[in-house]
Amino acid sequence: MSQWTSSVGATQLARLLGSQHSRGGTVTPLGGRRAPAYRSLADGIRLLVFEGRVPVAARLPAERELAAALSVSRTTVAAAYEALRGEGFLESRRGAGSWTAVPAGNPLPTRGLDPLPPEAAGSVIDLGCAALTAPEPWLTRAFQGALGELPPYAHTHGDYPAGLPALRQALADRYTARGIPTMPEQIMVTTGAMGAVAAICKLLAGRGERVAVESPSYANVLQLMREAGARLVPVAMADRLAGWDLAAWRQVLRDAAPRMAYVIADFHNPTGALAPEEQRRELVEAARAAGTVLIADETMSDLVLDEDVELPRPVCAFDPAGSSVITVGSASKSFWAGLRIGWVRAAPDIIRSLVAARAWADLATPVLDQLAVTWLLNTEGWEESIAIRRSTTRENRDALVDALQRHLPDWEYTVPHGGLTLWARTGGLSGSRIAEAGERLGVRVPSGPRFGVDGAFEGYVRLPFTVNGAVAEEAATRLAEAAHLVASGATAAAETPRTYVA
Repeated sequence: MSQWTSSVGATQLARLLGSQHSRGGTVTPLGGRRAPAYRSLADGIRLLVFEGRVPVAARLPAERELAAALSVSRTTVAAAYEALRGEGFLESRRGAGSWTAVPAGNPLPTRGLDPLPPEAAGSVIDLGCAALTAPEPWLTRAFQGALGELPPYAHTHGDYPAGLPALRQALADRYTARGIPTMPEQIMVTTGAMGAVAAICKLLAGRGERVAVESPSYANVLQLMREAGARLVPVAMADRLAGWDLAAWRQVLRDAAPRMAYVIADFHNPTGALAPEEQRRELVEAARAAGTVLIADETMSDLVLDEDVELPRPVCAFDPAGSSVITVGSASKSFWAGLRIGWVRAAPDIIRSLVAARAWADLATPVLDQLAVTWLLNTEGWEESIAIRRSTTRENRDALVDALQRHLPDWEYTVPHGGLTLWARTGGLSGSRIAEAGERLGVRVPSGPRFGVDGAFEGYVRLPFTVNGAVAEEAATRLAEAAHLVASGATAAAETPRTYVA
């Protein structure tokens, strides 16, 4: 890392270090002895980096400033910084200060998060992908309805770069019904939410451009942006599903001046956090003031699981014209991942630019799938399907949490009120090693570093709400065995994946 992209003030760092005591995050001294002050400070900062609470490439305060904030000597801070540099967690340059890093031998996971092939069912419990089976009978009915509407389109070229007019109208009507007046000209239909984000990145964030992202964030979007050459600037999420840390966001927007920012306000993936309405308003205002375009991913917004939770207004409600906020939506999480229909809501001039750039990308989105989503939105099919999806996901969530409480009582998490994922802190163990051991034992989970920038979140795994009953119980049992193997220093190399009855 050659340059810092954000900064952490002395008071903020002192507060984060102090919070480790209440979270059980301090390092236990070897042999029961009290560690030297510099060593405790170095370990505390290292843990904050690993957990993503202090981003990688964040500029740390000067030694004198941090010493004053912590009421310790400058020598203590200097020794801690030197220890962190020796371990690869800090880089420094004269005149530029010091910024956080991760050791060169701590590479990002390279394997994808693709679901396992169907033939693997029965031997491996796949918790790697946050996707559920289709909510029948509505998938079949939607395509039957789509086939009935297909003949007129079959007599055309079938190429609709902006999307079918009927679907654009249905999506615009849906936003208008939510209190955000929207015209069809503000909608572009894409091949899933990933297609939408890819198109936006290509338009707004060229190679080398800074893009602010939540830390942690959705792994596939992070990788997409890396491949596009964007320079990611992580902003730590607030603790305990409290949404965004607005002070951190204001600082990053001011100091890094990113061209674009990507956020998930509704049941954030992976943490499940729900950003309150006032935070949404403040973040839009801060982004507008900084000249940053805010990409709001609302693919999880339909998945409210608890009846006493009221979803705040969408992020785009605070920028109705769509000039500062570009919204991304999708049918893939709400309905079925096999229905690759996404969309963008933005100002008409942005939509026109996205459509024009599509000529050398994927041209258009499949007509039959668009007709199926149009049929769902224009009938009772969408709401009925969402009701099925919510009920199934709620049951899965409760079963998974119950199994984890019994088999892994030392893991820490806050149960979200919606979405598809649980973000679990693995009791001080390596999430990557648990994932490795788990796959050999027949349970597949993604480790925390997939969802961070430059190797953060080693002590976490993401668990989706995709299994229930005996399968959830068996998944927790295998994860507990994997954690035991990692804690004992053993491996699961000799284990053979066991079968289970779904």
